[in-house]
Amino acid sequence: MALLPAPVTYSYSHRAVNANTLKYISLLTLTLQNAILGLSMRYARTRPGDIFLSSTAVLMAEFAKLITCLFLVFNEEGKDAQKFVRSLHKTIIANPMDTLKVCVPSLVYIVQNNLLYVSASHLDAATYQVTYQLKILTTAMFAVVILRRKLLNTQWGALLLLVMGIVLVQLAQTEGPASGSAGGAAAAATAASSGGAPEQNRMLGLWAALGACFLSGFAGIYFEKILKGAEISVWMRNVQLSLLSIPFGLLTCFVNDGSRIFDQGFFKGYDLFVWYLVLLQAGGGLIVAVVVKYADNILKGFATSLAIIISCVASIYIFDFNLTLQFSFGAGLVIASIFLYGYDPARSSPKPTMQGPGGDEEKLLPRV
Repeated sequence: MALLPAPVTYSYSHRAVNANTLKYISLLTLTLQNAILGLSMRYARTRPGDIFLSSTAVLMAEFAKLITCLFLVFNEEGKDAQKFVRSLHKTIIANPMDTLKVCVPSLVYIVQNNLLYVSASHLDAATYQVTYQLKILTTAMFAVVILRRKLLNTQWGALLLLVMGIVLVQLAQTEGPASGSAGGAAAAATAASSGGAPEQNRMLGLWAALGACFLSGFAGIYFEKILKGAEISVWMRNVQLSLLSIPFGLLTCFVNDGSRIFDQGFFKGYDLFVWYLVLLQAGGGLIVAVVVKYADNILKGFATSLAIIISCVASIYIFDFNLTLQFSFGAGLVIASIFLYGYDPARSSPKPTMQGPGGDEEKLLPRV
């Protein structure tokens, strides 16, 4: 009888180790996804050679996401084709009002992803990565306005630090050629002159990043509001989103790039690297949706901060980025604001928990 408690202790310890392992896998995944996507988008938009149409890349990412999520829903339904079809019909066709609610974020995400490509085309990867953290400010703003949430004093302070840091980063890039990515800009200009990347326009890139931040904040909070109490799995919700995003994506392709598509073809400029970028963008949001339930705010802040540092260091070697003291100080303020915003002094020390399929964490779907 004295030996009975031992297996229980081992089982609890084993679960705790697994939870810890998943947290660190979450950290690694979030960090790499945040850093690599920005660097890859910048490289794809500024390298020499034929440039692909970003609107088509956004659309293909939605197709990839839809196929992946359909497979995962099929797996959730026990790989039973009849149950799979019934589930799709019940969620999407038999519940039209719920499906219509998803139209808003579907359109917003298509526009947002197109704006991110514009921003990556005109801002170096490090500046893009730091500036895009303004989505924290817009998300907080919409949370206060739409969800009537109250922010802690530390969170207001974090938002102030965030704005100060991003202003410093932007000023560091506009004070002269020595302050920014002179080599990267020269390479982009060379690519542009050879018919490749578009001519660099920092102000356009900044406005595109700000627009993407605004849309990201709105879509995230709108999504949270409509999903309260919804009993739909994360994969089925992504099927809804992608199904509705594809028509909007097609419309965007032919409104923005219709003449170029007819003249040069839909897949003009595509190669293995562009397909890798499409899959990276498609998988990014799904990866984050899976790992976010294992990562608390501090862990997510740590991942984002590491991604900023990786982007800065990689930009020095890949894009000849000139890291100035002012840029470093601004980026430091942004990193500090991320940690401060996620810190809740009233929260007790975190305990390992495992969210079930109905947990709120699973319903809030971060999108890239």
